[in-house]
Amino acid sequence: MFMGEFQHSIDDKGRIIIPAKFRDSLGTSFVVTRGLDQCLFVYPMDEWSIMESKLKSLSLMKSDARAFTRFFFSGATECEWDKQGRVNLPANLRQYAKLEKECVVIGVSNRVEIWNREVWEQYFAQSEDSFNEIAEKLVDFNFDL
Repeated sequence: MFMGEFQHSIDDKGRIIIPAKFRDSLGTSFVVTRGLDQCLFVYPMDEWSIMESKLKSLSLMKSDARAFTRFFFSGATECEWDKQGRVNLPANLRQYAKLEKECVVIGVSNRVEIWNREVWEQYFAQSEDSFNEIAEKLVDFNFDL
């Protein structure tokens, strides 16, 4: 399980250090793709396989399913660590997530997310204001804190 929030920077070549405790769980190769809310999702290979199976089960007859599957898979790339424990993020993914210098790396249960620091701070501030409302809606999914 991935959890926690870490501040990191991305270098001019698009490389970022992922926290060691995340690297261990991600394994030697993993998948990085466009995430929701303008961040990147990073999946260990076993979790990527689960996500792939779920997306493959969606009906091709539904335009929303086709659109989301295209969005998700077209941005996906298999990555590995360099000798310093960094990952080189492709330019198209850096551009999508607006990753330029200061980044935030967070653990979200079965995946890691990489955010532009300013985008994360704005998202967090907006979400923090509605946290109680969100928690109340989760009761509809049989979830209780």
